[in-house]
Amino acid sequence: MPPVEHLLAVVLDTHAWVWLSAGDARAQALREFRGTPVVSAISLWEVAMLAQKGRLELLPDTGSWIAANLAHPVSLEPLSPAICVESCRLPEFHGDPADRLIVATALTLGVPLVTADRGIIDWNARHSRVQLVAL
Repeated sequence: MPPVEHLLAVVLDTHAWVWLSAGDARAQALREFRGTPVVSAISLWEVAMLAQKGRLELLPDTGSWIAANLAHPVSLEPLSPAICVESCRLPEFHGDPADRLIVATALTLGVPLVTADRGIIDWNARHSRVQLVAL
């Protein structure tokens, strides 16, 4: 895979989107990335649920944070029929439906997935289905 700075687009796992939006050092690998970061629609649900459970503070409020962090150049990818079907074709994948849909989004779009999720990274090491940018 080419260096991240040469990629035209990547799908951001939910935590990668939050970290990148916050300028968190854990997203350091994306510092030189100038392409289009793509966020799956399921990630909006995930951040809203995390905020609702008190595990993530989104200021000034959840709706405003989401709107601000979906601004250009971030692209929102809806859950298409192709993505939904692909999410069910991931062999031996763990049960988290959000992770399934995020991986399926990257596969359907044909772009790398940015993640620090050990479950996804380990699964992909066994199955080599998606290009990864590991954080």
